[in-house]
Amino acid sequence: MEQLNFTTNASNISSTLDDPLSASWDSSGLVPGVVLSLCFLLGVPGNIAVIVFLGRNRQQLSSLSRSLMLNLAVSDLLCLITLPLWIYALLYNWTLDLVACKVLAYLIYCSIYGSLLTVTALSIQRYLQVVYMQIWLGQAGQRGILVLLWVIVMILSIPALVVRQLVKDENWISCQAQYSSHAQHVALLLTETLLLFVLPFSIMVFAYIRLHKRVNGTAFFNNPRMTRLVTGIIVTFFLLWMPYHMFNVLAVAAILLRNEVLLKFCMEHQSTVGALTFVNSCLDPLLYAFASRKACTTCRNA
Repeated sequence: MEQLNFTTNASNISSTLDDPLSASWDSSGLVPGVVLSLCFLLGVPGNIAVIVFLGRNRQQLSSLSRSLMLNLAVSDLLCLITLPLWIYALLYNWTLDLVACKVLAYLIYCSIYGSLLTVTALSIQRYLQVVYMQIWLGQAGQRGILVLLWVIVMILSIPALVVRQLVKDENWISCQAQYSSHAQHVALLLTETLLLFVLPFSIMVFAYIRLHKRVNGTAFFNNPRMTRLVTGIIVTFFLLWMPYHMFNVLAVAAILLRNEVLLKFCMEHQSTVGALTFVNSCLDPLLYAFASRKACTTCRNA
């Protein structure tokens, strides 16, 4: 079987950039466009409301909890405010240049990694706070945690700068990932699935299971609402991210098996399953803000 073609003809792209935009629109982008539009309309004011709430209720949360949840809300807000550009690109065409394509993709990955690492840190922090009652970290220590978190985020997001390219398909231009080889494609897909799903989900589940075992007899988990909420946090993360990473694994299988039909299927549905992950950016801050507000009545502030 012939090798799968992951390269792009740069001369075709550059010549098309000077052509007038087509008046038609792509109906295949309608479903992800609607999902992303709802995420933008609900998530942007929702995250702003969480930031305002946390600013006005400093005394109800530990300093570290508030810092992490503010970081989570800012990360998700950063992700969501770019959605109008991606929605337009899905339905019509990519109208910006290659630099904008790379920078916006990098920004999206930074915000997603920032959100996931913050959620993971919150899971660990909640376990330590409830089990050991206090975490003594000064302002310098908390700033150090956030700085380290964002340094890791910026490093992990570098592949978006490398692989994003402008791709021409007839009269259509899109900002997509283009890979130099099968090995690079497989490596980046597996790394993304490991760092964006397997590792954070495993840590969250471990932290909450250990928390449940250690404090099962306290009011923290005797409260049915809190139990449902903690379960909802994990289940929501799993349900919204699982389809995207299932398609990642299928794409890896398609590349290794040189199955062009399966790979084409994965690429055609990537926008739809990818749009679902942005719903998490609407729900995360609200879930964690509510959880911490309830939790603070049963555990001592750090």
